[in-house]
Amino acid sequence: MKYRKIIKVVLFLLFVVAGFFLTALVFPKNLNRYPALVLLFLLDLYVWGLFKRKVFTYNNFLKAFAIIIYWLPLVLLAGSAISMIFIPGKNWAPTLRNLLFGTIFSFYVAKLFMAVLLLVADSVRFIEYIGVKVKNRSKQSSDRSVSKITRRKFLENTTMATGGLILGTMLVGMFKWVHDFSTKFVVLTLKNLPADFNGYRIVQLSDMHLGSWSGTEALGRAVELINDLQPDLIVFTGDLVNYTSDEAFRFKETLAGLQAADGVLAILGNHDYGDYVRWDSPMDKQKNMLDLYRFFEDINWKLLKNEHIIISKNASQIGIIGVENWGQNPRFPQLGDLTGAMKDMPDVPVKILLSHDPSHWEAVVLKDFPDIDITLSGHTHGFQFGIEIPGIKWSPAQYIYKQWAGLYSNDKTNQMLYVNRGIGSIGYPGRIGIMPEITIFELQN
Repeated sequence: MKYRKIIKVVLFLLFVVAGFFLTALVFPKNLNRYPALVLLFLLDLYVWGLFKRKVFTYNNFLKAFAIIIYWLPLVLLAGSAISMIFIPGKNWAPTLRNLLFGTIFSFYVAKLFMAVLLLVADSVRFIEYIGVKVKNRSKQSSDRSVSKITRRKFLENTTMATGGLILGTMLVGMFKWVHDFSTKFVVLTLKNLPADFNGYRIVQLSDMHLGSWSGTEALGRAVELINDLQPDLIVFTGDLVNYTSDEAFRFKETLAGLQAADGVLAILGNHDYGDYVRWDSPMDKQKNMLDLYRFFEDINWKLLKNEHIIISKNASQIGIIGVENWGQNPRFPQLGDLTGAMKDMPDVPVKILLSHDPSHWEAVVLKDFPDIDITLSGHTHGFQFGIEIPGIKWSPAQYIYKQWAGLYSNDKTNQMLYVNRGIGSIGYPGRIGIMPEITIFELQN
């Protein structure tokens, strides 16, 4: 038995090494993907030990079905990795891409949690085994064998149930919650707001990530919801696409349907610059950017690129400032120029800033621009996962961004920040606990 285990380990190592050299020989540019596949295969093998003990008690039909379902994500992942060598993922049909990668991701998140629970159980059993060996208490060990077996079964059943619950939740997040739009009504009290703007309604959208939408139907519903709110102004705070401008073209007619008395204003987010694509030439990247600019023009959205616009109502005015992306994290472009955006701006009583990344607020706005009353941002998505119920507001996003969702204020300067949770998704094509958001602000003095 020991020799068989040794042989299996040796064969596995030989398989991994052979796979490495084969990948290096045939697909050298994609060798960086190979370690990830090996790690996921090891994860599969570890959890498989528990899974097979459970499924091998079924009849042959159910056993075969369970085995296929268990190993299918790895097969799909390996097949996808090979396919992307020849056809880049951005060229895949959006529905296929979302369904495929979302399903693979959901399965492996579930298996990861199962592996953690299994590791805990295995660690406990190992410690107990060592303790028995050291103390050589064979009789007591025998007396406790039943309880140990019972505990092991309990832990195994808990692990299986946890994996199933997580997988089910992830799939519901993909197929249902991803387009369960949440409308947030926020009253913004601005002491210098002109009386003419009292009750002025602004709808904020952010982070559409159009490359992640399977079709136009869900976005069409969102447009109808927004138009029913009868806003005076609509603002979009960046990340229209995932990678390239052509992701947006099929949504032109839908987005052109947004209606507001004072139109639609927009800014760019970190994903809109084409920085996450390997371009064949600088000219190709530049063309992508020009195509995106043209798209905004075609749908009649005013794109603010480090500039401002004045909105008038009777004899009163407020200012809307829009900057290009500025992220405190060095991975994101710092193109936002507030000084340039406010050049020659009249002295209006209220100034509203559109800036994609909320880190811009504390890093720059609060320090150097005390006359900006409120900043509207997005970017975080609320991590697309978290808990938001009365009394509890939590998301992994809070460990990365101090301001990650909702309304924030600075008591010293009386300035505010609102972080929109986004209406789209990226990476995991779903939402769990943090719903896609449409925000409507009502200005009051």
